[in-house]
Amino acid sequence: MKRSTRRRLTQAVLYAVLLGLVLLLALVADWDAIRANFFAPGGFDSAEAWKELFTVGVKNTLIYTAIAFFGGLALAVVLALMRLSPLGPYRWLATAYVELFRGLPALLVILFMAFGIPIAFQWTPPGGSVGAGVIGLVLIAGAYMAETLRAGIQAVPKGQTEAARSLGMSAGRTTVSIVLPQAFRIVIPPLTNEFVLLIKDTALLFVIGFLAEQRELTTLARDAVSSGPTAGTSTSYIQAAVLYLIITIPLTQLVSYLERRQRRSR
Repeated sequence: MKRSTRRRLTQAVLYAVLLGLVLLLALVADWDAIRANFFAPGGFDSAEAWKELFTVGVKNTLIYTAIAFFGGLALAVVLALMRLSPLGPYRWLATAYVELFRGLPALLVILFMAFGIPIAFQWTPPGGSVGAGVIGLVLIAGAYMAETLRAGIQAVPKGQTEAARSLGMSAGRTTVSIVLPQAFRIVIPPLTNEFVLLIKDTALLFVIGFLAEQRELTTLARDAVSSGPTAGTSTSYIQAAVLYLIITIPLTQLVSYLERRQRRSR
């Protein structure tokens, strides 16, 4: 048997197995229970439910994400430059920070910032417990993006720095005017991916409690499980999942496009 024929037969068998599994799942599934629990009447056909999910849940999710992303990015620039500093203490401090916050669960950091630090130091964070939770996301995002940005800075050709210094630019101006702009261009895809991850990480903020107008998408969906037209079902979770996908899928496609574009340019 020819190799090409054997390959086609193998592919046909794999397709048949996959189709068989799909048909088996379709036959054993309890469609009435699925419809009642995940697509309950009064959920997907309720304009009021969708309106609240958009005007409160999606809005707050994007606000918390933007604050965490840009705050983390500013912190990441400082940490990345410290990691590349010729001064040992700066490198050690930045390394310790990055390893600490990359090694801790995001949920634990949010709880610590929302309850541990305020109680220990009698400190009221800006925005209350929600502000403290967002600060926790900033700290985590800064650690991850610092490593991404450090890799981008190191990917800038050394000749760029040498040429700028030969023209009389100071080290600081070379970094700000020459190195960082090119580094940011290199790391746009992973930074966009970090933005997507932060959108999903805002769901962890539900543990700290919200006022009604502060709720993000997951908290709003969870509250709808206990009240409203979809109470006692998981329909509101499906609605939240749909909205998360509407937000994140275009961004992940943008990441793929940017990565392909970078490969072509290289």
